[in-house]
Amino acid sequence: MKTGKILKYMVSAALVSSSFIYTVSASASGDLNGDGSTNVMDYIHLKNIFLSESGADAYSDSADINGDGVLTVADLVCLRNIILSVTEERPDKPASEYPIDESCILEPKGTVHTGEGTFYGGGYVGGCAMLDPVSTDYWIVAMNLADYDDARLAGAYLEVTGELGTINMLVTDLLPEGKKGDLDLYVDAFPLIAPVEKGRVPVSWKIVPLDIADKVPVSYRFKEGSSEYWCGVQLLNHRYPVAKLEYLNSDGEFVEIKRRPYNYFESMEMGPGPFTFRATDIYGQVIVDHDIPLVLDEKIEGKSQFPL
Repeated sequence: MKTGKILKYMVSAALVSSSFIYTVSASASGDLNGDGSTNVMDYIHLKNIFLSESGADAYSDSADINGDGVLTVADLVCLRNIILSVTEERPDKPASEYPIDESCILEPKGTVHTGEGTFYGGGYVGGCAMLDPVSTDYWIVAMNLADYDDARLAGAYLEVTGELGTINMLVTDLLPEGKKGDLDLYVDAFPLIAPVEKGRVPVSWKIVPLDIADKVPVSYRFKEGSSEYWCGVQLLNHRYPVAKLEYLNSDGEFVEIKRRPYNYFESMEMGPGPFTFRATDIYGQVIVDHDIPLVLDEKIEGKSQFPL
């Protein structure tokens, strides 16, 4: 059996083996590619060392992650744990430093939509998006199917305008019978934009940033019943609606998580956590949060927020 095949078996088994050893100088930086930080790219680089036929010529002293003076598969496991583990010394990269994901852009910021506004008494309990308002400054509103777009605008903050004025609203529910642009306002909110007796009125609305986003990071909430075998996660307190959520798998690759119409991202492949999540908003802006533990019945704060 060729050396490369032996090493490939060792890596896939994720075992520490004394049959494959390179002697190196002790170093725990993990910055194999010399870009000044220890991240997923270093993990991929180290993995390629083990999978290559000539790995002995490809390593640097920084590959001895556990500092035991030799290079083994244990260093690969150790590097992965460093990247995925809690480290206060490794702040999350600012959102402004990530490239825009153009595939997620829904529309230009400030785009104005028009439709008809009605009112109903639901949304605070049992809303389709399974959300509660984060601030008393926001009323709740149900959105038509086309704009809701399989929950892409679930949790969107809107500025809604009618003939009597403008109010802030949070999308928590669905208006199945509505046409594109239509909104169904909470019953107590409707009189603030139009006379109640009219019942159905022209409205305009646009997506606006969460007003407290500068003070709070994006948070995560796991669905009841989540475990290492099946997991549902919801994002909260995001400045703008979330278009896509991905998790970092054991191979150092980001994998997109399918979103359900009730506004949870669900997967059977994520494992026990803690998780590294990469989220993209409807303007293509990207954030990454590390070390999110799988904890039920509470909101887990990240360290990142989408830029304005």
